[in-house]
Amino acid sequence: MNHHDRVRELQLYMEKEPENPFNIYALALEYQNQDKEKASFYFNKLLREHKSYLPSYYHAARLFSDLGMLEKAESTYLEGIELAKNQSNAQALKELQNAYLNFQFEND
Repeated sequence: MNHHDRVRELQLYMEKEPENPFNIYALALEYQNQDKEKASFYFNKLLREHKSYLPSYYHAARLFSDLGMLEKAESTYLEGIELAKNQSNAQALKELQNAYLNFQFEND
């Protein structure tokens, strides 16, 4: 299945289940290497409409950093770290904290 077929299929899932954050997340990830602006659109949608969907924070922050949106990347990392603490998700917390430290080293 090529990129365009996957995008079409993911968009159909999103239309069928618009309240399911995974569908938006999967679409954002699909676009991440192909069209960073579209990936950014879907990550922003996730962060706005599904604030408690923890998996989006790591990838969204990395993408924002890649796009040179450093303040947005930093705030996304920090929000994700706080959410991981609130959800008592030690693995996600560790990954977000490590990614944030790397982000800080790369952008100082």
